[in-house]
Amino acid sequence: VSLQESLIAVALSTAQGFVWAGKPLEAIPAALQALRFSSRVFGSGSMQLVPIYLLLAEASTGTGRLRQAAKYLSQARWIILQTPDCSAALQSKLHRGLGLFSVAEGNLDQALYHLANDVYLATAEFGLNSVEVSGGYFHMANIFFRQNKMDAANSLYTEVSSLWHDWLLSTLHRHQRALQAHVEASPFSEDEEGIEDGMTKAQREEGTRVLWAVLKVREEGPLHHPRETARVLHALAMIHYLGLDLAKAQEVGMKAFDLAKQLPQQDSLETIGHLLELINAQ
Repeated sequence: VSLQESLIAVALSTAQGFVWAGKPLEAIPAALQALRFSSRVFGSGSMQLVPIYLLLAEASTGTGRLRQAAKYLSQARWIILQTPDCSAALQSKLHRGLGLFSVAEGNLDQALYHLANDVYLATAEFGLNSVEVSGGYFHMANIFFRQNKMDAANSLYTEVSSLWHDWLLSTLHRHQRALQAHVEASPFSEDEEGIEDGMTKAQREEGTRVLWAVLKVREEGPLHHPRETARVLHALAMIHYLGLDLAKAQEVGMKAFDLAKQLPQQDSLETIGHLLELINAQ
């Protein structure tokens, strides 16, 4: 990896971090730096520029600079149109960007069209039950919620929490197997460094942000639903445990356990209890 490529990676990761932290204004200088370096290294019509244009569009939308955001989105769209073998994953991200831009413009029907394309393309690339599909569903649910179409919003929020819950459960099982194998290989070592949690930073950030937002919807207002709330809390406890935020994992895990105890069907109690044992064993 050349020095230039390392600089691009650092600038891009810095910009992405600011966007995740809800500081879009601070993301723009770092993203522009990544764009300058990338144009120099890869050329101005290169696919490598698309994620940077999309990040710039997201940051610009977040700061209310919609004309600037539209410009970045059309640059990304132009490169994708010039690239016949462009992946469905990247096309899905373009539609996500266009969808969120349309929301910011107040054009909700156009937003739903782009987000439906996002879901379709992400499904083609990653499969029906992948968490990559959940982002499009989540933003569509938010739109239906704003439009007071509660049945549609309810079923999409349920789909989002179900995708994350199931994926986190299988990620947790893989993590447990890796830990077990590590213990068997070196029984006297307490070092768990280097054991992967099975998530990328982007997945952890998106999952955490989306699940807390869904929890807020479930805990208050017209879509209050104790069983769904318990499922979201369980998912949040897993994501915080895997991210080694044990205090937060313990807090939401206990809330999930207490709520699950009050439900008529207590089928989730055992798995939540097992998670709490893992958290307390750390």
